[in-house]
Parts: sequence; C-alpha cells; structure tokens
Amino acid sequence: MRSLWSDDEAKQYTGDLGLRVYSSRLLGRDRSLVLHGGGNTSVKIRETNLFGEEEDILYIKGSGWDLETIEPQGFSPVRLAHVRRLAALPKLSDPEMVNQLATHMLRASAPAPSIETILHGCLPYKYVDHTHADSVVAITDTRDGQARIREIYGDLCVVIPYLMPGFDLAQFCAREFANQRREGTIGMVLLNHGIFSFGDSGRESYERMIDLVSRAEDYLRKHRAWDVPLAAVKPGAIDPFAQAQLRRGISDAAGGPMILKTCADERGLGFARHPQVALISQQGPATPDHVIRTKRTPLLGADVGGYVEAYRRYFGDQAAGAQQTMLDPAPRVVLDPAFGLAVAGRTAKDAGIVEDIYAHTIEVILRAEALGGFRALPPPDIFAIEYWDLEQAKLKQSGKPPVYAGEVAFVTGAASGIGKAAVASFLARGAAVVGIDLDPGVESLHARADFLGLRCDVTDASALLQALCDAVLRFGGIDMLVLNAGIFAASRRIADLGAEEWRRVMNVNLDANQSLMRDCHPYLKLAPRGGRVVVIGSKNVPAPGPGAAAYSASKAALNQLARVAALEWGGDGIRVNTLHPNAVFDTGLWTDEVLAQRAKHYGMTVAEYRTHNVLRTEVTSHDVAELAAEMCGPLFAKTTGAQLPVDGGNERVI
Repeated sequence: MRSLWSDDEAKQYTGDLGLRVYSSRLLGRDRSLVLHGGGNTSVKIRETNLFGEEEDILYIKGSGWDLETIEPQGFSPVRLAHVRRLAALPKLSDPEMVNQLATHMLRASAPAPSIETILHGCLPYKYVDHTHADSVVAITDTRDGQARIREIYGDLCVVIPYLMPGFDLAQFCAREFANQRREGTIGMVLLNHGIFSFGDSGRESYERMIDLVSRAEDYLRKHRAWDVPLAAVKPGAIDPFAQAQLRRGISDAAGGPMILKTCADERGLGFARHPQVALISQQGPATPDHVIRTKRTPLLGADVGGYVEAYRRYFGDQAAGAQQTMLDPAPRVVLDPAFGLAVAGRTAKDAGIVEDIYAHTIEVILRAEALGGFRALPPPDIFAIEYWDLEQAKLKQSGKPPVYAGEVAFVTGAASGIGKAAVASFLARGAAVVGIDLDPGVESLHARADFLGLRCDVTDASALLQALCDAVLRFGGIDMLVLNAGIFAASRRIADLGAEEWRRVMNVNLDANQSLMRDCHPYLKLAPRGGRVVVIGSKNVPAPGPGAAAYSASKAALNQLARVAALEWGGDGIRVNTLHPNAVFDTGLWTDEVLAQRAKHYGMTVAEYRTHNVLRTEVTSHDVAELAAEMCGPLFAKTTGAQLPVDGGNERVI
C-alpha cells in the first residue's frame, strides 16, 4: 500500500477541516480500506463562538456520507467538552447518546454525528482515522488473530477485543488506551472490526494508516496468505431464465421486487466451487457492519425457501422473546457452482454495494483460511448489529422508495426520441433500465449503475436473445417492456412501393416486435408485480394517410398483435397497452429541413405546423415517454388492451 498524498493537491484545501476533507478522500479512494459509507475520520479544532469564547469542536464524519466524496458539510461539528463529559457517565443508552450528540452540534443542518463520536472524542489526538482495512480484518478473523496482531504491531497499536460500537466500546477504549498506550503508539486495532491511526496533522494520521495497513499486508505476504489462488474454473453458459426464477423467489421472500445481478466472474465462480464453501461461507460476514447489506450468510444454491426457513430459525434463536420485528428473510448474496456469485438489492445501486462488499469478503475469508482458518464473530454479535436501531437507520434515510424500485424496464429504440425519453422517465421512477438501439450511442447514454445500454439490431434474432440474456444477468429479469423501435420509410404511394421496402418496414416495425414479445413473455410472467408492455403505435393506426402504406400497415398490424397479447396474457398477469402519438417533432425523423418542407406543403409556418392539433399544443418525446411510464404504474393497474392517443387531439381520430 502506498501513500496517495500530494502536496500540490493538498494546497487546494484550506485549514484543518479542509485537510481533513482531503485526507478522508484519499482513504475513500481505496476500496481495500473502506467500502460504501464505511470508515470514519475526525479532527479537533479550536474555534471562537458567538460570545467570543474559545472552545474545542470535534468535526466527525456524519452519517450518510462517503469518505471518497465527502465535503466539509459532511462533517458534524460537536462540542468536544460535552462529548468527553458523556464518556465519563456510568451508562448511556443509544437513543440518549444520539440525542445528546445531536443537541450539542454547532450547525442544526449538519448530518447526525457518527455513532463513534465519543470514541473519537476520547482519543487525545487532533486527527483520527478509522478504516476497515481488508488485510487487518483478515488477520483478526482467525483463531489466533489477537496474537498475530500483537506480533505485527507490538507497541505501535493498542489492541481492543470486539465490542459492539457505541457508548460501551467508547468507554472501554478510553480505559484500555490509557493502560496500553506507549510512547511509540500511533494506532489502535479493534478486533474483527478495523484499525485506527492518529496524528497531529492530516498527513501524519493518513500516512500512519498507510504504514500500519502495509505492515498487515506484508505479514500476509510473508505467510503466503496474500494472493490466495482458487482452482482454475472455466465459466460456462448461464441460463438467464433460471436466474429470473431465482430473482422471483428472492423478491417473494423480500416482499417486493428486487434487483439480482449475476456477477459471472472467475473469482466468484471459483469461490462458489471451493471444496469448503459450505463451511467458510456460512460463518458470518468479515466484519459485523456488513450484515445490514449482505445478511449474515449467503444462500448456497437456489433453494430460497430453505434459506428463508433457516433465517426464521436464526431470528427466533437470537431474538429470544425480545420485542423485535423480523426483517425480510431474503438472501442478498447467492453462491452457486452453476454461475458463481449473484447479489440482490432493492435497487441496482444496493446490489452493486453488496457485490463490492462480498468481493472483498471473499478475499478476507481466503486470506484468513490461509493463515490457519477463518473465524467470524458468533451469531449473537452479528444479530446485535443487524437489529441495532442505529444501524437500521442508515438504510432508512432515503425515505419511501420510488414507485419502480427493484423493477426492470426494457426499452427498444432507446438512443433517441421517444425511446431516449422513456429511459429517462423510467429511471426517474426508480427502475433499472436496459436500452437497446442500433446506434452505438445507446451504450453511453447514462453512466450509472441502474442503466445498461446495448447496441442491438432488433431484426437480428440472435442479437435480441443475447440482449435479453445480458439484461437478465445484469438486473435479474424484465418487468416492463416498451416497444418503441421503428422506422418510417420515405413517402411513397402503393403503386410505387417495392417489395423490398415493404418487407424492410414490416421486418422492423412488426416482425422484430413479435419476436421480442415472444422471447420476453417468460420473463414478464415472472415479474413480481406482473408484467407490463407498452407499445408505441401511431396516429396512422386509426387515421392513416396517403403515401405511408408500409408504415401504417405495420403499425396497424403491431396494434392488432398487442390486442391479441392483451387477451392471451391477461391470465399471466401481464398488461399490454398501446399509445398512439402523432407529430412528435423532437425525434431523429424530423430534421429542421423536413419540418420546413412539411410546413410549407400545408401552407403553414413551422410554429403553426408544430401545434397543428385541437389543443394547439406541441407534443414532445417526453410527453409520450411520461405516459408510457405511467401506463406501467399503479394508476393503470387494472387497464389492459387500451389504446390512448398522445397527439394534442387529431380531428380525424376524434
């Protein structure tokens, strides 16, 4: 491990708090030190208050902030004198501790102070850094972890046995630190939890962390427990339908739709096929903090029902009559020799966090095994964190989930126009979205965990099947299908319409959609809230015009196909509805030149032509996309086989 400190970068940050921000971000950049909101940093600063009095303020990372991206406002300013008075109390409940810290902050808008605030306050150093370094955790998660840690660090670190975070840990650390501290002490290890470093400057504290963690890494290398090989495995084809079935089982257990990401990497597959996986994966997480994301153990294989029953027994044994409500019993990590590793979450972001955590967990377990045997904390300690109100609050800060959280939308023709707008509308409602298009620009349409853009020709049957497979492996299934891709051939009367052009339009607008509906049906049938299909039709279905025979006929046939699907699929809980837009001018079909030509043809200005409808309003791609998204939602939960115009009112249609 090497220091990332740069004096040139550091100059961009002013004052003690600025350097605290900078060094915190350096820690956050390294996933082997902290993961997704983990870790903690603080700085003690003397400031003058409104009364002209000097007082010491502890700035500590606030709840909900990530070290990698933290800003000055992400630190909670708490009066240090009060924090240290709290540490002297004989006892303090968690709710009262939270209340006392919140009511002694300098800024009412600051985030809730960390649950480790009292611990940071008791340490007699200006800067304090705390990480959950993989290498340190791997060493402590062994049968003789404490002895190994003392061997590595000697007097450099105070060593503290595992205690649940909070007031009791802070008090214990304050006493033990005073007893164990020596002249050369620069850190503290909390067994099965993490490591602290201290310093008089942000750089000193940060670089001491790097030095301490490097010593742990060197120890692992020395004992051949750093790069731990797994048996060579050759990934095979993964059955996407089996993954969709697994996702449905997990969603049912969770009480709502879940994203399931199949990771399909060699490391995960090798671990799933480890000869001792049934033993080493079922002991518990690498560190208790992970349990609120990963559950205590992964599911081995695909028996979700068996996992649920085991979780219920675990809850019953650990709750022991206490007034606690069981969390959903669905697994968040799945290990299976058929596909390796899969992870579940309420959103694609949540699933990604689980993936990241468990990838590091695999390394911790393997390294601890190489040192003589992985040993996680016993179930009561894990349960205490899993059902600790202060930890559960971290998962509830986002409030009510969006309407399509955990669901997956598949949109064709997604690179522009209505399709591009539909992607945005579904993302805004919390769905994970797969967008396909012939235009390679679809691949970079959005850079976020809940979007997958795939270049795909909808007329290529094998390419469509691959796109569906990719979608299911990324997100677990398909809940909503938006059939938008289509072409509008040049205006041509029937007498001049060649067979090749007719066939091309039919192939894109009708045949490809029929193929996609057929191939998506098994996945839509598995949708936890029922499948939904929205077909983007056309005003030309109820009111065709001359010169558009191929387009009008293809859209009319697609409309009829949607009506039959509504009849056939209703028993499967799948709703199929059609929208008929008209004169949507912000699409790739309508260039400024074409607009000007069509307006001139009708003797209108471009502005008049844009609003040539009963309501004298312009219809945009966004308007159509928003209705498409709403058609999949609860407002239309009892509507299928419908055809809705989105045209501002067309006299011929009316």
